[in-house]
Amino acid sequence: MSIMSTFSFLATAAAEVAAEGNSEGGLGLNFDLLETNLINLVIIIGVLFYFGRKIIGKTLSERRSNIEQAIQDAQNRQKEAAAALADAQQKLAKAQGEAERIRATAEENAETARVAILEAAAKDVERMKESAVQDLNSERERAIRELRQRVAALAMQRVESQLRDHLDDSTQQQLIDRSIALLGGGS
Repeated sequence: MSIMSTFSFLATAAAEVAAEGNSEGGLGLNFDLLETNLINLVIIIGVLFYFGRKIIGKTLSERRSNIEQAIQDAQNRQKEAAAALADAQQKLAKAQGEAERIRATAEENAETARVAILEAAAKDVERMKESAVQDLNSERERAIRELRQRVAALAMQRVESQLRDHLDDSTQQQLIDRSIALLGGGS
């Protein structure tokens, strides 16, 4: 949505510049689509949008794949930890013949290990999710910033070429005289 507002701003600024020049008799709006290269500009913007979207989509897709793999690895570690816990509980069942004190100590140790492993796995998953969101946001902001810069450069080139095409020596002299008069340097 911000790209569209940038286009709107540039179009409004160009129209104001043209309208000011038209009131002075030097510049004016040209509604001839072929002469103003409006079609070319629309094609260029469309191509930038089309290919830029693919690049961003590919980058985000790769990043998503990496994140999914990291989450899958964390889940596998959690399953392995749960399997290790189950194994420890089975060994505990075999050793019930031992004294009550040893059995109580083993149950306490197993529970502590389970809680610690589950907490660590949950923290790992949450940290990976937060990191992924931050990475996606920074990539998106960088891509939007690059697109804005490209659009601004194209707009500046377009305005400069229009000024070169429509600004002759007499119009330029009138603009200079008017600027000097506005600054208080005129006679």
